[in-house]
Amino acid sequence: MANDEHYTPSWVFDALGVTFDLDVASSNSPYVVVPTIRRYTVEDDGLIQPWDGLVWMNPPFSGVTPWVDKWIDHGNGFCLVPLASQGKWVNKLWESKAVLTYMPGNMKFIGGQDNVMCAHRWRIALWAIGDVAVEALRNSEMGKVR
Repeated sequence: MANDEHYTPSWVFDALGVTFDLDVASSNSPYVVVPTIRRYTVEDDGLIQPWDGLVWMNPPFSGVTPWVDKWIDHGNGFCLVPLASQGKWVNKLWESKAVLTYMPGNMKFIGGQDNVMCAHRWRIALWAIGDVAVEALRNSEMGKVR
């Protein structure tokens, strides 16, 4: 995709079976299907807003580091990010209390403007932190949880 607008498909949320208190990096697009009570969009700037409860985070892949830092500090929710071989944020996730599962290699996101399903150029991982999130990921049957 040419920009950071890549929306998580509904099958991910169906598998997790939870409702989130907050989507911290959302959009006003009608194609966003995150089951959440509240959401922060780019206009709200989720990085400067307070986070509470169980959060969903599919951050802009062009600038993952500050999102990962805040997510680890928050300690309760899910983080969907690309697997990267570089970047200190990857090590921070690995060294945190979070667990992960690898998403399918052919995972497709819902595209920005035209609701087009498109694959991302990177392999994707779903991280969970906090008791509720870790249990939901383990029960999701999306893959082996490490």
